[in-house]
Amino acid sequence: MARKLKKRTLGNNYLDSWNYLKESKKFIFLIFLIFLLFILIGLFIPAPESISQEIFKYIQELIEKTEGMGFFELFWFIFFNNLEVSFIGMLSGVIFGILPLLIGISNGYLLGFVSYLVVKEQSFFSLWRIFPHGIFELPAIFISLGLGLKLGMFIFQKKKVKYLKQNLSKSLQTFFLIVVPLLILAAIIESIFIFVMG
Repeated sequence: MARKLKKRTLGNNYLDSWNYLKESKKFIFLIFLIFLLFILIGLFIPAPESISQEIFKYIQELIEKTEGMGFFELFWFIFFNNLEVSFIGMLSGVIFGILPLLIGISNGYLLGFVSYLVVKEQSFFSLWRIFPHGIFELPAIFISLGLGLKLGMFIFQKKKVKYLKQNLSKSLQTFFLIVVPLLILAAIIESIFIFVMG
């Protein structure tokens, strides 16, 4: 009986989280549009030399950190890195939704810049190698940043504290029940893909 009650409660919480996603879809979609816009900017508009150097430096540091890692080490590295970005992106939304927007802009531009390099060095069709990395990771990031952006809207509400408390609670529940599983799947797929592609 206790087990059935526990399962039903978890199922209800999961359903509530999906309903909350539907309520928050305009914020998630806005983050997606901003991300897409800056992918296009990074892909088609050449970056200034100073920005290019910083991105190259970041990519090189990332390669050095992951070099020689085993499968499980790589999995945990990818998972916790994405978890940190997603969680901070969501919670930081309480500061008027500014940081979720900045994270969406910077990550979109970075992906666009990397795509530009791939097309420049290889071909446009080589971009398919990037796509497996984002199948689950990007939706998780969009959801987290969208929920963070929604949290920042408390400033425009009459009952600011009540709005913030309610949405923070729902956001945390959604994060752990929906975003975290997506990030686990993303880390598994990316780890396998990196190992297979060598």
